[in-house]
Amino acid sequence: MMRRTLENRNAQTKQLQTAVSNVEKHFGELCQIFAAYVRKTARLRDKADLLVNEINAYAATETPHLKLGLMNFADEFAKLQDYRQAEVERLEAKVVEPLKTYGTIVKMKRAETELQRAAMDASRTSRHLEETINNFERQKMKDIKTIFSEFITIEMLFHGKALEVYTAAYQNIQNIDEDEDLEMEFRHVAQAGLELLGLKRSACVGLPKCQVFRNSLYAPDYSSRLDIVRANSKSPLQRSLSAKCVSGTGQVSTCRLRKDQQAEDDEDDELDVTEEENFLK
Repeated sequence: MMRRTLENRNAQTKQLQTAVSNVEKHFGELCQIFAAYVRKTARLRDKADLLVNEINAYAATETPHLKLGLMNFADEFAKLQDYRQAEVERLEAKVVEPLKTYGTIVKMKRAETELQRAAMDASRTSRHLEETINNFERQKMKDIKTIFSEFITIEMLFHGKALEVYTAAYQNIQNIDEDEDLEMEFRHVAQAGLELLGLKRSACVGLPKCQVFRNSLYAPDYSSRLDIVRANSKSPLQRSLSAKCVSGTGQVSTCRLRKDQQAEDDEDDELDVTEEENFLK
C-alpha cells in the first residue's frame, strides 16, 4: 500500500513537472513573439508619422484641390496612428504582461512541487499534488482564454476604426477635382501670357473672346494707321491735278482725262483698303 502511494506521488509529481516545463517553454515563446509583434506595430506607427509629415510637406507645394485632398488624407492617416498607439498600449497591458507573469508562476509551481515531494506523509502529498495539478491546468486554460480574447478584441477594435478612417481617407482622395485644378492652372498661365503681351485685365472685361484674341494680335492703333495710309496714297496725285488744271484752258481735256483716271484709281484704292480690312477681320 505504501509502495503504491509512493508510485502515485512520483507519477503525479512527474506530471506536474511536465506540465510546468511545457508551459514554461511555450508561454515563453509566445511572450517573446507577442512582444516583437507589439514592437513592430509601434515602429509601423512611427513610419506612418513620417509619412504624414511628408504628405503635408508635399501638399503645401500643390494646386488648391490637390493640396486640400492630400492634407485631409494626412489628417485621417494621423488619426489612425492615434488608434494604433492605443492598440500598442493595450497589447502591452493585456497580452504581453500576463504572459510575462507566467515566468513567476512557473517558478512558484516548481518550488511547490519540490516541497511536496519532501513531505513525510505520502498520502497527503499525493492529494496535494493532484489538487495542484488540477488548479494549475484550470488556471492555465483560463489565462489562455483571457489573453487570446483580449488580443482578438484589441485587434478588432483597431481594425474597425481603421476601416472607418481609411474609408474617409479614400473619399478625400476621390474628391480631388483634377479638372478644376488644371483649369485654374491654365487660367494662371494664360493670364501670365497676356501680361507678357502688355494687355491689361480691364481691357478684356465685357469683350467677346474673338475680340480679345484680335486685340492680342494687332496693335490698338491699327485703324488710325490705315486712315493715314489712305490719306497719303491720295495726296500726291491730287496736288498734281490741281496744279495742271489751273495752268490754262488748253489743258481742260487733259485735266478731265486725268480726273477720270484719278476717279478710277480712287475706286481701286478703296477696293484695296476694303479687302485689306475684310482680311484683317
